[in-house]
Formats: sequence, C-alpha cells, structure tokens
Amino acid sequence: MTALPALSAPQTRHQRSRGEVAAAWHMADGQARLHRLRQAGSARAVALPGPELVVLNTSGGLTGGDRLSVTLDVGAGCRVTATTQTAERLYRAGEGRAQMDLAMAVGAGGHLDWLPQETILFDGCAATRTTTIDLGPDAGCLMLETLVMGRAAMGETLSRVALRDTRHITRNGRSVHLEPLLLDPARIAPHAAGLAGARAICTLVMVTSGAEDAIGPARAALTDPQVTAAASAWDGRLVVRLMAPDAWPLRRQLARLLAVLRHSPLPRVWQS
Repeated sequence: MTALPALSAPQTRHQRSRGEVAAAWHMADGQARLHRLRQAGSARAVALPGPELVVLNTSGGLTGGDRLSVTLDVGAGCRVTATTQTAERLYRAGEGRAQMDLAMAVGAGGHLDWLPQETILFDGCAATRTTTIDLGPDAGCLMLETLVMGRAAMGETLSRVALRDTRHITRNGRSVHLEPLLLDPARIAPHAAGLAGARAICTLVMVTSGAEDAIGPARAALTDPQVTAAASAWDGRLVVRLMAPDAWPLRRQLARLLAVLRHSPLPRVWQS
C-alpha cells in the first residue's frame, strides 16, 4: 500500500489595498484650473475651489503590503493647496510593509501647500513613505508632516514600530531639503535620545524666495505652552520642528503657525 502524501495547510492570501490619485492644474483665463484627475482603487480625491484638493483613503488605513500613490502636477503660475480628508492610520503589519509614494512637481512661478493631516502610528506598524517635491524656477512650497504615536485617549502606547519616512525637495534637479526619518523601538523611547516622552511630532518646511524673512513671525507664533518648538531659516528655506505630549496641542499650535505663514484660512477639512 502506498502512503498518501501529507496535506499541507492552505496558505492564506490577505487582501491588500491599492490606491492612486493623480491630479494636474494649469492656468486658464488667469486662474489655476484642474485639468486632469485620476483616481483608482482605495484612493479618492475631491477638488474644491481655491483651488484645493482633498485626498481620501477609503480603506481606512494602511497595513503591510498596502500601496498608496499620490502624484500632483502644479502648472506654471498656479497656486494650489492639497491636504487629506482625515488622519492617515498605519496599522499593525502581519507581514511586509505599507508603501506610500507621494510625488509632486511645481512649475515656474507656482506654489504648492502640501498640508496633510496627522499620520497615526499603531503598535506593530511597518511602513515606508517617500515624499518628493520638485520645484521649477521661482516656484515655492510649504510642506508639513505630523506623526502621532498612538491615540492617547484610548490609552495606546507603542513598543514596536518600523517607519522610514523620507522627504525630499529639489529645485531643477538640485537638492534643497532632504530629511530621512527612521522610527524604531529605540527611537520612540521616552529618553533624551528618543522622543523624550512626546507622542506627537511635526516638521514644517517652507521653500520660497524670501522664506528666511518669515522666521520672526514664525517664532512669535510658537506660543503654546504644551508644545516644544524651534525654527531656523537660511537661503530661501524655513524649517520649524515641533513636539508635544499629544496631538491636540500640536494641531492647535500648527493652526496658529499656518495662519501666520499662509495669510489665508486653513483647508476646509482642517476646520471641521
């Protein structure tokens, strides 16, 4: 009698989300107008007057193996604000890493405000995010990224996290600002070499002609007693770094800072 081969357990293939948004603007009749919008998979976008673009991830968050892509092309002379509908969430990854690729280009004399809402990290998350902004001649941008280490109101704490978050701004192919950030268990620890107990951190970068002149008003706006912040500026670039014990005081401080730097209201979804 021939022995039957042992049956192996079936391999479970988990469903992964894929999302893509691509938008472009150009000048028409003296105004910046949206002339191309593509959205696929779990990613959606809503175009508002301003012009303003709101990106949505309908999957509710990202985990290992998920992919999200955002491509923005701001034409010459256009001024555009782009943000996210709500906070992005990076959930525990059973296997693999979530991947987020954000590529933006701003034509000559244009300006982009990239103002996403917070990214909330959950214990066990693993993700790689790359944000690139390429500026044309006399173009400018205002970019911020906020990371929140779990939800304080839910009593969440992080012990395992793996995030590579790279932000790169270039002008005509030349690097203007490069910021690689790595978060792992050692770096989120509550000591001086880690986050020193902060649960929310943010970096704001403004690259435009005369950005260094904004350092005085920016520093004057950093008044929230619960937020530790510092600003520096040189050669057309302003950098502000902030950290707080929770997301709310940091958001409150950011609203005050953005009001000074933008001279215009916050994106509509920030005000809801």
